[in-house]
Amino acid sequence: LPERDRAELKRRKLLLEVTLKSYWIRKGSAFSTAVARQETELTPEMITTGSWRQRPFKPYNFSALGLPPVCGHLHPLLKVRSQLRQIFLEMG
Repeated sequence: LPERDRAELKRRKLLLEVTLKSYWIRKGSAFSTAVARQETELTPEMITTGSWRQRPFKPYNFSALGLPPVCGHLHPLLKVRSQLRQIFLEMG
């Protein structure tokens, strides 16, 4: 359709444009039906036997964020109140 007609049909809500994407998937050179377990740690036994040379290791992710910091703290006056309560409980 010409651009002018297409704009007119869109304005009248008689036309809806949809974009379709498709992908072709093919087997690559590293394709395998068996899943190889990658090592995550280097043990002393691997070093002494030299087996670490033949084993695949999992790559280390240096951009990982790690655990989120613990958020939220007690208000200082609430801390003092709980400490005083504990002292009085210990005194009986």
